[in-house]
Amino acid sequence: MAVNVNAKVVIVGCGISGISAAHRLVQAGFHNVRIVEATPRSGGRVKTGRLGNNIIEIGANWIHGPSEENPVFCLARQYGLLDPEALTPESQGMDVGGHPPWVPNAFSSSGRKLNAEDLNPALEMFADVLNESSEFHSRGVEPWTNVGDFIRSEVQQRAADKWKDIDATTRSLQLCAISTMLKVECCINGAHSMDEVGLGAYGLYKSLPGLDCTFPGGYEGLIKNLMSELPGGLVTYNQPVRCVHWNNTEKSETPVTVECDNGERIAADHVIVTVPLGYLKKHHSTLFRPPLPLHKMHSIQRLGFGTNNKIFVEFDSPWWDTDCESIYLLWEDEDAMVDQVPDIQTSWIKKLFGFTVVKPAERSTTALSPVADAPAELVYVLF
Repeated sequence: MAVNVNAKVVIVGCGISGISAAHRLVQAGFHNVRIVEATPRSGGRVKTGRLGNNIIEIGANWIHGPSEENPVFCLARQYGLLDPEALTPESQGMDVGGHPPWVPNAFSSSGRKLNAEDLNPALEMFADVLNESSEFHSRGVEPWTNVGDFIRSEVQQRAADKWKDIDATTRSLQLCAISTMLKVECCINGAHSMDEVGLGAYGLYKSLPGLDCTFPGGYEGLIKNLMSELPGGLVTYNQPVRCVHWNNTEKSETPVTVECDNGERIAADHVIVTVPLGYLKKHHSTLFRPPLPLHKMHSIQRLGFGTNNKIFVEFDSPWWDTDCESIYLLWEDEDAMVDQVPDIQTSWIKKLFGFTVVKPAERSTTALSPVADAPAELVYVLF
């Protein structure tokens, strides 16, 4: 099929998806490409800031699976945005299954620094059960409907056998560590509880090989490099879109009309909508005329979309070990293996699994605590 490079293409949204779409089109020879962006900046959820002397990522944080299969990694390497360590064959070949082998410190809710090695039985058991929970998608049958119930059931059975000879205090601490790891998984999955994550489909997500890495100069460096390769004036900022009239409902010479909040109507042959899933969930009924086909609306409605937030904390000096990369917080009253709290308003802090140390870890005084779903929404209001 012949490609008409003179076609008018409008891209809604100047986040990483919209920028990448424009990049591909321009490289393919299209010269009537325009991006309309509701905000005054490019990048969407890629946003870099500063806290004290540290570069922090307000949005996207890591390159997960930095290997040849990962286009973000390949672009970052091409633009020279990564540390030499991230470029080594050893780092790229490491298969961490989405869980980097960070060096941890652990602290209890009574203020004790715990020996990380003492928690290894719990961490190893949790890792084994979590790996098993990703195998049911290929079996066609699962013993529980959700990941949370499966993990608790398996840990209870295995702990009764393997930990039957340890004292009650140590056993309780191991189970508290399981609760902490459940909270870690809540953040990874963007869920309030692992009870919300279906067991049957859990293993469908495949992680790429490579040891997760960050951008020393900030993730926005990727956006700036991509934008520098696009023609000037291609993006119109502060231009929210009210409605996309498609299927030639406007009876015009072009099949699509993009109607903006300021009254401008942009004629196009094609439109690429790159707004976030959460925005589509809320606005799809008014964003498209005629409405989207039923199967597309069902997909938008059924896809889960959690909330993740970040809390950055800067200290005068680090209180963790020099080589520490992550800090686990164990609440000593959570040996029932919980990943929820009874009252979010008063106990939201107990949903924090701990912190990751902002890189470069060896000289950082800043720690990041991710928090997911209901507590994340509350934190957004509080701060």
